[in-house]
Amino acid sequence: MSKVVSALNGAHFDGFARIREIGPLGMITLRAKPGLPGLAEAVQAATGCSLPDARRVTEAGGKTAAWMSPDEYLLIVPYAEVKTALAALSARLAGQHHLAVDVSDARAVFRIEGDRANDVLQKLAPADLAALEPGEIRRTRIAQVAGAFWQGEGGYTLVCFRSVAGYVMGLLTHSAQSGSELF
Repeated sequence: MSKVVSALNGAHFDGFARIREIGPLGMITLRAKPGLPGLAEAVQAATGCSLPDARRVTEAGGKTAAWMSPDEYLLIVPYAEVKTALAALSARLAGQHHLAVDVSDARAVFRIEGDRANDVLQKLAPADLAALEPGEIRRTRIAQVAGAFWQGEGGYTLVCFRSVAGYVMGLLTHSAQSGSELF
């Protein structure tokens, strides 16, 4: 069995904000119609989190459930728990039209931390961070690539495709260079 590693082997950078690539994390894309019977219970069984409302993230015990679109959720669990979470979803949604797929190795996750973490993202994303509430997720562009982020304790969590992890890390570190803080 091969050793599981994160996209960038835990790369990090300290500037006016701290940038850390975190992981590996277990991630499941769950596609299901809103209001599907048992959907909330399935997400609860797989993650311990409540089903998030539109543009929201719920967290419980180090696990996350994020609303990604009207029929899509991103569930984040410890890497070793993906199969158990998929089994819980399958059991709760048996016989109903849904799709639950392990996308752990297709994503990279970063933390942007510090008092001025929002400066880093304001330079890269066309989103109004001042209007972003804690627990609200924003799907947008990070420079030229797709990404999603939300604010949590001490900073932001950012998810992107693993194939662009190096590019995103470069963007984040460049944006967090000391001396380049926003006014």
